[in-house]
Amino acid sequence: MCIFARQMKQEVIISQDLLRDVAEAIARCPHDRIFVLTDTTTVELCWPIIKALPEFETAQMITIGATDEHKTLESLAFVWRSLQEGGASRHSLLINVGGGMVTDLGGFAASTFKRGLAYINIPTTLLSQVDASVGGKTGINFGGLKNEIGVFNCAQSVILSSEFLRSLDQQNLLSGYAEMLKHGLISDTESWKELLRFDLEEIDYGQLGSLVAKSVQVKERIVEEDPTEKGIRKALNLGHTVGHALESLALERKKPVLHGYAVAWGMICELYLSVIKCGFPKDKFRQTVQFIRANYGDFPLDCKQYDRLFEFMKHDKKNEAGIINFTLLADIGDIRINQQATKEEIFESLDFLREG
Repeated sequence: MCIFARQMKQEVIISQDLLRDVAEAIARCPHDRIFVLTDTTTVELCWPIIKALPEFETAQMITIGATDEHKTLESLAFVWRSLQEGGASRHSLLINVGGGMVTDLGGFAASTFKRGLAYINIPTTLLSQVDASVGGKTGINFGGLKNEIGVFNCAQSVILSSEFLRSLDQQNLLSGYAEMLKHGLISDTESWKELLRFDLEEIDYGQLGSLVAKSVQVKERIVEEDPTEKGIRKALNLGHTVGHALESLALERKKPVLHGYAVAWGMICELYLSVIKCGFPKDKFRQTVQFIRANYGDFPLDCKQYDRLFEFMKHDKKNEAGIINFTLLADIGDIRINQQATKEEIFESLDFLREG
């Protein structure tokens, strides 16, 4: 369980019977009205899987645009307005059905409308199951920066089901898998090896479900220890300081990339820094980088954009007093938070990303 500013406990359910688990989660949340938030993709592919529940007969639907470019103040205002016009009260319930964009934005909308109403997350992508829907982070992008505005506030329940994963294309599957690889790197060598061995071409969804459960346990354990990211929760940011900068640059170019791809490329840079700053083993570095390059390709980058990426990194939320903080590793599971690197070292890691 995790407890945040509103002292709300979050229940993470690895579902074996999706309809039953959704119905029971709703029953645990007394409510006057139900609202369901989806995006234009999940309303077509995922909502039909659960909409037959009697609990949804009178639910009011709210649908926003798909992809991270819609994780905006305008979309947030649309959700607020829809709740207002639908007669939502502080006793209403919002159910977010979608990927990380939907659960982040929906959680923020629920946390702020009438100073907070209860919400349930039903993540439908691999990324949102292992990362975005667990841990109580909510928010939107703002001013060209990722997740610039938001609050910590847990969902009442997070329901994880492998049924949704079968609808994912390869790119979205890989996007989520990058966060799983990160969890393996900050956990233990056997978990890391298991993730490198998994066949991403011929998916065994039963095995994937088992890997998801392990990945979620890693995040839950860390979040429980440090719910508001004052210390060890920063371990979850491995790959994200550079990754978010790459993501922001891609958004600025109007050529957005999937979050997990940016994190994978960010991990290349931050593991490079781990080697030169913390002595991360070079053989494990080479194996991880080889896996990422083989599955995620390359981020189009030239050295003229390094200064812009550095500016984005300076806005990272982990920074203190204007100093860029990285989460690095001395070995798999040997986490070093609040690490600094010189501008030259950061540019050297970008050189390695660009040139291999």
